[in-house]
Amino acid sequence: MGSLNIRMGEKADIKLLSPYDRHISEKELEISLKLSRVYIIEEKEAFIGWLRYNLFWDNTPFMNMLYILDGHRGKGAGKALVSRWEKDMEAEGHKTLMTSTVSSEPARYFYEKLGYETIGGFTPKGEPCELIMAKYL
Repeated sequence: MGSLNIRMGEKADIKLLSPYDRHISEKELEISLKLSRVYIIEEKEAFIGWLRYNLFWDNTPFMNMLYILDGHRGKGAGKALVSRWEKDMEAEGHKTLMTSTVSSEPARYFYEKLGYETIGGFTPKGEPCELIMAKYL
């Protein structure tokens, strides 16, 4: 993997992210960017992915989105991005981090390798089980 750069997303990144991050409205994405809750990862100055988080219960960092573009997965970019986020959250004094993933997705095993454990879950009507995962720092 070439030279990786992780930076905080900026308001100008909304045009970069909105075609990919369709899980939230542009307005919500703009708010996340304004609150410095979006990390951008680049390889050789080219955008290859992002991490977006919010606060669960208004006090616990919850990774809502981690996405590495096709062709860049399995090479350490996701791990580097999560590691940076974890270090930043720990520096802010957080002791618990959370995320979720669909039980049938390989992401579950990725998070487990990074030290996250399943602490619960729910099954939306007509959907597979969504696992809630946590890591204790």
